[in-house]
Amino acid sequence: MAEITRRRTGELLRTLFEILMTASDGMKAKEALATLAGKVQISPYEAGEYPSGGGRRFDKIVRFATVDTTKAGWLVKTKGQWTITEAGRSAHKKFQDPEAFYKEALRLYHEWKSSQPRDDDDATADSEHTADKVVLRDVTLTYEMADEQAWGEVERFLTQMQPYDFQNLVAALLQGMSYHVAWIAPPGRDGGVDILAFSDPLGTRPPRIKVQVKRQQNTVSVDGLRSFLAVLGEDDVGIFVNTGGFTKDAMEEARTQANRHVTLVDLDRLFQLWVEHYGDLDDEARRRMPLKPIYFLAPQE
Repeated sequence: MAEITRRRTGELLRTLFEILMTASDGMKAKEALATLAGKVQISPYEAGEYPSGGGRRFDKIVRFATVDTTKAGWLVKTKGQWTITEAGRSAHKKFQDPEAFYKEALRLYHEWKSSQPRDDDDATADSEHTADKVVLRDVTLTYEMADEQAWGEVERFLTQMQPYDFQNLVAALLQGMSYHVAWIAPPGRDGGVDILAFSDPLGTRPPRIKVQVKRQQNTVSVDGLRSFLAVLGEDDVGIFVNTGGFTKDAMEEARTQANRHVTLVDLDRLFQLWVEHYGDLDDEARRRMPLKPIYFLAPQE
């Protein structure tokens, strides 16, 4: 990456930040990189491919540089979703010069790195420091890209699942969490309830758990949530599962309910629960979304 100057890196990062700052909830890394590639003039060197088949240099150059901004606290990466923090917005405003912007990210990166535990034998030469830095970044990128790819596959799998298969997956998860699933709605109109569950097999102990399941891309609005709340009785609790998530108003409405308790479960939370309770699922349930752990060398946090 010798042909990439600090000024050029700063230019790419500042433009990337401008793109990401327009998305309050962040943007998928691949989408952000594609948008950035369309806004800047890519040099022949950046457009070239790595000899080892690592893909276009441009993408890795930008990803490599974002390691500094992440450690600086300016950028948060979660399952391939990149989001600018308030500190990142402030830095973008304060450091208008691209080179100064990147230098500050590097300074904060080194400040973070110096705070990490280090054996005396590992801190003897600048060349070793440089090698450590390259290895750390390579490990970080490998982990981030693997996490991004894995989550993308899970996301596609769940969002493309047939609606009633998805409904049965949610029911299987509840059973794995030790709830007794008494009823699953058949195809057709369900009256706002897709699954009925209890904490005991006979349903003699409250509360009764009413679950609505939606496999859709759109977020559920506060009006959609209120429609579900209307089917909950005094002794009911509600679980609303939606792959597209919920609007901020809907989440606030759920948090501030005084008489009805409802839990909102988006795609990320559903997957977390599936992983957490995977060992408690029976073989039939696991086949609905089979998982296998793969271990990577973890980057330093």
